[in-house]
Amino acid sequence: MNLPRWLLYTVAILVVLSWVPLALIMRARVTTSPLPRIHIVPDMDSQPKYKAQSRNPMFADRRAMRPPVAGAVARGATLGDSALMSGKVGEDWVEMIPVEVDRGLLERGRGRYEVYCSPCHGLAGFGDGMVAKRADELLEGTWTPPTSFHTDLLRERPAGHLFNTISNGIRNMPAYGPQIPVEDRWAIVAYVGALQRSQNATVDDVPPDIRAQLR
Repeated sequence: MNLPRWLLYTVAILVVLSWVPLALIMRARVTTSPLPRIHIVPDMDSQPKYKAQSRNPMFADRRAMRPPVAGAVARGATLGDSALMSGKVGEDWVEMIPVEVDRGLLERGRGRYEVYCSPCHGLAGFGDGMVAKRADELLEGTWTPPTSFHTDLLRERPAGHLFNTISNGIRNMPAYGPQIPVEDRWAIVAYVGALQRSQNATVDDVPPDIRAQLR
C-alpha cells in the first residue's frame, strides 16, 4: 500500500521538527549568555528583593533597610549577664549555677537531659547511652566514648565549665547552644549535678531525722 506523498512529507517534517528542542538544549549547555537561563521550576532561586540603600515604597520612610526592632538581641550577643550567658565572670568559671535551683528547674533539666544528652551519656550519666553501646558493637575504631559524669574530674568541674561544654561542645561532642535555650542549659547543669550527687552521696547528705531508717 502506497502512502500519499503529502503524508510522507508531513511525517518527515514532524521528525525533523522533533529534533529542534534537542538541538536547542544541546546549544544551551555549551554556550553562555548574559540573559537568565530558562527556569521552569524557580525553587526560590530567583525572587524579587531590595538591594542595600535602595528605596522601598512599602514603608513611610521609603527605606528598604529597616532599623532593628526595639529590644532585639543579635544571635550570640550577651544580655549583659556574663555569668548567665557564658558561665564565666571575667576569665573564671562560675562555681554556682546563676539561676534559682528548685524542683521545677531539676524536672526541666531531666527532660532536656533525656532528650539531648542521654543517647550518648546514658540516663544515669555513666557514658553508656544507646548511641555509645551501638558504636561499641560496630567496632569501627573511630568512636570516642562519651565521658562519665561520675569521675572525680567531672565532679570537681565548676558549673560554668559544664555550661560552656553544652553550649560550645568539646572534642567530638557538638555544640548544643543553637538548639537549647540558656535557661534549659542551666537546668541540664543542675540535673547533672543531681545525678552526680545521687551516685556519690554519703550518710551525712541524708537528713538527720531519717538517717536511723537507713541503718
